[in-house]
Amino acid sequence: MQVFKFGGASVKDAAGIKNIATVLNETGVTEKLVVISAMGKTTNAMEAIVNAYLNDKILLPEHLKATVDYHTQIASDLFTPGHTIFTSLKALFEELKGFLAWNKSPKYDFVYDQIVSYGELLSTTIVSAYLTDQGVRNTWLDARTILKTDNSYRDGRIDWDITQLAIKESVDPTALSITQGFIASDSNNFTTTLGREGSDYTGGIFAYCLNACSLTIWKDVPGVLNGDPRVFNNTELLHQIPYEEAIELAFYGASVIHPKTLQPLQRKEIPLYVKSFLNPKNPGTMVSAVASLVPEVPCYIVKKSQILISLSSLDFSFMVEDNIAEIFQLLALYKLKVDLIQNSAISFSLCVDNKFNGLEKLVNQLKGKFKVTVTPNVHLYTIRHFNQNALDNFQEGKEVLLKQATQNTVQLVTQN
Repeated sequence: MQVFKFGGASVKDAAGIKNIATVLNETGVTEKLVVISAMGKTTNAMEAIVNAYLNDKILLPEHLKATVDYHTQIASDLFTPGHTIFTSLKALFEELKGFLAWNKSPKYDFVYDQIVSYGELLSTTIVSAYLTDQGVRNTWLDARTILKTDNSYRDGRIDWDITQLAIKESVDPTALSITQGFIASDSNNFTTTLGREGSDYTGGIFAYCLNACSLTIWKDVPGVLNGDPRVFNNTELLHQIPYEEAIELAFYGASVIHPKTLQPLQRKEIPLYVKSFLNPKNPGTMVSAVASLVPEVPCYIVKKSQILISLSSLDFSFMVEDNIAEIFQLLALYKLKVDLIQNSAISFSLCVDNKFNGLEKLVNQLKGKFKVTVTPNVHLYTIRHFNQNALDNFQEGKEVLLKQATQNTVQLVTQN
């Protein structure tokens, strides 16, 4: 059995959905589970609905209408008037509006998951109906009834035992199943999500639990490149990547692979392919138990909109284990993800991601014991397998605030 994952770019319009049918017809329409993300920029649109609902309800009808119109237009481009798909889409939007009417929780993370999840429900409903119309028999599965997590909203942790049992009971390994990426549910059946860009992780979970022969992530790029072509010039296609290297790249922020995706695959040595949905016959990139990166070239990664926090003791005493332990307890409490650490005898610097908006509370706590300097909107660059020439060329014209190097990796925090 194979697991396929199609991202938002692959289903952003009617042509993209037709292309999924083409890919499936070329690769086989049985013994597959297909994971699909929300269409195009729908997750961003759903986040706008969340923010309007919680902060500015006068804008809510406008944002809802834009999302309804977008999906209705795609459906109109694929189906004849009066098709049952329009009833199905209406029912999903009525469910969403129902939540907006009865919800009493002010908690952002909870509200976020209940609303944003409709992007994946809408996309898979349309794709499944289109495939059926094209004579491709498939079963639509609600991932929320199969993937079970704790109640860490926006960052759900999988309960592997319950999930594995549910997958085996729900998925026919001989047929074609269509399901959602990114979404799951907790023990109370409230929707949870697996973290932004978590659809890849969904693919990894299903591949692991189904003992799949492979997971293929279909992208609008030819495979995994040694840098984001939107940021870096003269990027090269990586043909083969060892699991360990791919995990390192994902950890440092390579956006083409979700950091959690690779761990379940590596445990069962299930290969991951990253291929172009525009050229499905091209080989793309394979991540597996190979010995080394092919070709061995520097790999460039950037994380934008990071925050550099610099700490020093108020009395110039050493930054010792007790201080550092307290700092990390606060980072965990306020959910700031640490991407870089550097310390000296009397100072401690961190580059963090403020995804859960805990920075202000963290800084207020830290100011009781430390001198705190916060530099917002910095970029964190990572170069794996760097050489001096690559590093020199890269640093040219940049204001480097912090630099850290190991044998294989150099990281730079810059303001541009």
